[in-house]
Amino acid sequence: MYLETRDLLKDFQRTFGRLKNALKELAYGATLYELEIELRRERKALEDMLFLMIFGDMMGLPFFPPYFSLRLLPFLLPRLESWKRSMLREKDITEVLAKD
Repeated sequence: MYLETRDLLKDFQRTFGRLKNALKELAYGATLYELEIELRRERKALEDMLFLMIFGDMMGLPFFPPYFSLRLLPFLLPRLESWKRSMLREKDITEVLAKD
């Protein structure tokens, strides 16, 4: 008898936890998801501009003297390779229009 009640209580707690999690995700999706996506796009655009200003000489656009680029290199090195790939990737007009 005691084990059955204990098992029922665990099942109820598990089900209630799932319901609570589902409602939390629903509220997040209905209110903040679009804002988060927009902020991620804005952050990527700002990072791209920063990388272009600092390491623009890789693309043929020198802005900063190399001294400043070398000083910032250790902090930005992990993202440098993916930035170069994204900048040099050929973009279609449909991709550009889909972002807006």
